Amino acid sequence: MVDENSEVFHSKLITVEEPVYETEHEVGDHNVEIMGMDLHNPVFFFSSLLIALFVTLTLVFPESAKQTFDATKSWSIDNFDWLFMTGGNLFVIFCLALIVLPLGKIRLGGIDAKADFSVMSWFAMLFAAGMGIGLMFWSVAEPVGYFTNWYGTPLNTPDGTPEAARMAMGATMFHWGLHPWAIYAVVGLSLAFFTFNCNMPLTIRSTFFPLLGERAWGWAGNVIDTLAVLATIFGLATSLGFGAQQAAGGLNFLFDVPNTIGTQIAIIFAVTIVAIFSVVRGLEGGVKILSNINMSLALTLMLFVIFTGSTTLIINGVGRTLISYAENIIPLSNWVGREDKTFYHGWTVFYWAWWISWSPFVGMFIARISRGRTVREFILAVLLVPTLVTTVWMATFGGMGLEQVQNGVGQLAQGIGDSSLALFQMLENLPLSRVTSFLAIVLVLVFFITSSDSGSLVIDSITAGGKIDVPVVQRIFWATMEGVIAAVLLFGGGADALGALQAAAITVGLPFTIVLIIMCFSLFLGLRKEYKMLYQN
Repeated sequence: MVDENSEVFHSKLITVEEPVYETEHEVGDHNVEIMGMDLHNPVFFFSSLLIALFVTLTLVFPESAKQTFDATKSWSIDNFDWLFMTGGNLFVIFCLALIVLPLGKIRLGGIDAKADFSVMSWFAMLFAAGMGIGLMFWSVAEPVGYFTNWYGTPLNTPDGTPEAARMAMGATMFHWGLHPWAIYAVVGLSLAFFTFNCNMPLTIRSTFFPLLGERAWGWAGNVIDTLAVLATIFGLATSLGFGAQQAAGGLNFLFDVPNTIGTQIAIIFAVTIVAIFSVVRGLEGGVKILSNINMSLALTLMLFVIFTGSTTLIINGVGRTLISYAENIIPLSNWVGREDKTFYHGWTVFYWAWWISWSPFVGMFIARISRGRTVREFILAVLLVPTLVTTVWMATFGGMGLEQVQNGVGQLAQGIGDSSLALFQMLENLPLSRVTSFLAIVLVLVFFITSSDSGSLVIDSITAGGKIDVPVVQRIFWATMEGVIAAVLLFGGGADALGALQAAAITVGLPFTIVLIIMCFSLFLGLRKEYKMLYQN
């Protein structure tokens, strides 16, 4: 047997000086320079026009806009639920296959590439960008909502029963576990491979080069990248708006600060200012530092809940949550059909559309920080590790929320009213509630800052034709635009405008599901070709 560390082994490898795919296209082709910005024509201009048109129409006709996009969202979910679910299942299977296949030994950036970040910083950044803020918002509200039949119950389980509590945790993990992270992994791995191994621009269109060839740089690529920009900016602005509402609700709950539009806009303004400062400093000096702060604060809050709450129940709950997740992943995946239409469409399919609409943003950011990792290491870190961490998080916060409901403790015992307050209502019944609630508010805001600045870096790259090092003024422009869109919609249309924005983002998820399915095939072709060049010649 040949030792993989020996010179004999490495002599069997072919160092590929030329990428596996050749293209005449160069990064930044078709770009124009305006006001210090390096902009791709037509992706930047067409995306900006559509965004401006959407915001204008939503402000002028907020109720009509929400009704229109809600109808479009419902049509997408009701008629293409099978596509969302089939796609999600396919992505999980595809990622798990890459772990065990020989293709997993391919290194992103080439056989001699070194990782740009430590394992802990890498993990902190991908987790914070991926769904850290969602875990703050839903970790209590979602299990309690499922248990109390807030909007249907998973698999029509009778609410308020011990089985409902177990199912609530299993279904919550189903929505936040392997499937969403597989969606992110497909996009992230595809972008990282075609960027770092094939010397192509860091844009979604590059992942289709094996299928489209040079046509990837034409109108088809322009459409794909424009969809990615819209999905990213709509998703980020929506989350920023709803996050401001949650933070304002927490400040009102804790300090009696009026939860008004003015307060919410002030929060958006503060988050945007810090995000601009972070995005100017870049990955190393901004995003990485904030992501490490995120993980430290989140770990502190979680350990506090574990040790001051029902410690034994929480520790045992981790195992019970994993067991419930494993027992229900097949029926919840709709392999055998689901009859819980209210819950299925209102929660599961909605989530799948939302994760897919976020995938260009999260996937591209993960790709950007993953140079030097092997395919196998990438999948294990992006797919399995976050799922295990999320299990502990949900068992801690969701488990405590369920215990309070079952024992008639606090406001949660009355069911979910305002979902943005569920976390604070749970913390209220633990020691030092004012301190922990304030920490939770800070954590929400820092998570939003990391999402905003990492999202800005992503949109910068797409609208600059795949360039990674774009002018600082361009980073500032997109970070500012996210805050402006959220603030303007909140001020001009309130919840209706934000609802329209969220519905628009989810609607974009439908065509992107097809994009991701094709992306899997394209990535497989690319990995197989590189593997043959490296190991089979």
